[in-house]
Amino acid sequence: MEKQIWKPGNMLYPLPAVLVSLVDRDGKPNILTVAWTATVCTNPPMLSISVRPERYSYQGLVDTGEFTVNLTTEELVFATDFCGVRSGRDVDKFQHLKLSHQKGEKTRAPLIGESPVNIECRVQKIEKLGSHHMFLASVEAVHAQSAYMDEKGRFDLSRAKPIVYSHGEYYSLGKKLGKFGYSIQKKKDREFRR
Repeated sequence: MEKQIWKPGNMLYPLPAVLVSLVDRDGKPNILTVAWTATVCTNPPMLSISVRPERYSYQGLVDTGEFTVNLTTEELVFATDFCGVRSGRDVDKFQHLKLSHQKGEKTRAPLIGESPVNIECRVQKIEKLGSHHMFLASVEAVHAQSAYMDEKGRFDLSRAKPIVYSHGEYYSLGKKLGKFGYSIQKKKDREFRR
């Protein structure tokens, strides 16, 4: 197949579109949308978010060193977009979007009650990479809504209808295609087939 060659750019898509909640040094809560986020380590559990220094929330992240990553769903897609295009300098996003503001267990960063999973984080290091600065953070606590537990007591994110971001557009995730290791299971035990 013929392929086009493009200039270097970020083509690692789709990405999770998450809502990052935090407070500034005066305790004022805010939410920003981040699509540049990743798991970086299992033990200890760590993740990263990348934020432009000119974003209003940037200074709050630097000053407090705490934030919460809130996973998003189809029901939260409007809020996800709004929090990415409106500044907390101009609007109280919790109030405007009527989102539940819940207290964290390990940090001062609030949780968004409507999110199926909230991940409280503490910044360990800031890497100034260029257009974005990456906040490497330890995971301090994870909150999961009981409504999304399956019959075996495991969290089933597909019930929450999560969304992803790709080239300026939001998409819902489709059906489950397999589980880790299914490609090497005995044929009769395979849950999914190609």
